[in-house]
Amino acid sequence: MKFSMLAAAVLAAGLALPALAQKQLTVVNFGGANASAQDKAFYKPFEKTGVTVVPVEYNGEQAKIKAMVDTKKVSWDVVEVESPDVARGCDEGLFERLDYSKIAPKADFIPAAVRECGVGIFVWSTVLAYNGDKLKTAPTSWADFWDVKKFPGKRAMRKGARYNLEFALMADGVKEADVYKVLATPAGADRAFKKLGELKPYIQWWEAGAQPPQFLVAGDVVMSTAYNGRIDAANREGKNLRISWTGGIYDLDYWVVPTGTPNKEEAMKFIAYASTPAAQAVYAQNIAYGPTNTKALAHLDAKTLADLPTAPANARNALQFNVKFWADQGEELEKRFASWATQ
Repeated sequence: MKFSMLAAAVLAAGLALPALAQKQLTVVNFGGANASAQDKAFYKPFEKTGVTVVPVEYNGEQAKIKAMVDTKKVSWDVVEVESPDVARGCDEGLFERLDYSKIAPKADFIPAAVRECGVGIFVWSTVLAYNGDKLKTAPTSWADFWDVKKFPGKRAMRKGARYNLEFALMADGVKEADVYKVLATPAGADRAFKKLGELKPYIQWWEAGAQPPQFLVAGDVVMSTAYNGRIDAANREGKNLRISWTGGIYDLDYWVVPTGTPNKEEAMKFIAYASTPAAQAVYAQNIAYGPTNTKALAHLDAKTLADLPTAPANARNALQFNVKFWADQGEELEKRFASWATQ
């Protein structure tokens, strides 16, 4: 009897140990090819530390994070956010302050990647894309995007003011370096909306990153604004989509940790792992987004580097998304756009 009781106790303890050892970490991303690349570069390797990564996809809804933090029922541990949401969420107390001594030296990152409540994951770009099988003459500028005589047909653009107003000014002859200076003035905003109005009859709006490649492959549009990583993903599947990098707008996505997560320690360890040069190199090999840790570049071959937004040739005539400008004037411009789009 004593033996069977002891055996039962040992067996119960043995069964309980894996459950105790295996922790879970919920990591939230934007889905698609990005999520697939993150799984290969970050999630699967990190799970070897004994933590199960539970991926969740979302559309950037900050209201969900706010509701969790306000009710102190935080179920998301690490969240991928776009640059405008990093500072806003930090100011509102939605995100934990990061301790870089537990992540990586700040000097290892490109300057834009280092934020008080967020660390850059990758550099991406919104670019002009077209189908190489359907458009034999390559467009080389936003002026070409607006030229419906030279390139007849529909254009696809993300439904919103961001990026489109910048593209409109560049199409109207404003140099990349002067775009935000011009857009910050009432006359400049009027100019951007007027230029956008010229193209309005030819615009097919998109709201999800997967749509531009689909539109281009189907021949629904002759050109589209698109996330460069989505174009890369389509080409990995055998498509012949191409990019004109001139006037592309590059930006970063960031890791943040919602305030009050019970798994803060594991969250910081995950971010530290995902910020290593080796992990970032694997990510860039699986999707054409540039590493934020500069030491990752030494791990990449010339072919991979050539497809990244951070490649010198691709970045030469690019524009960095101005987070401060859109934080200051974005709400007003988005309201104006919403009204304009329905007219």
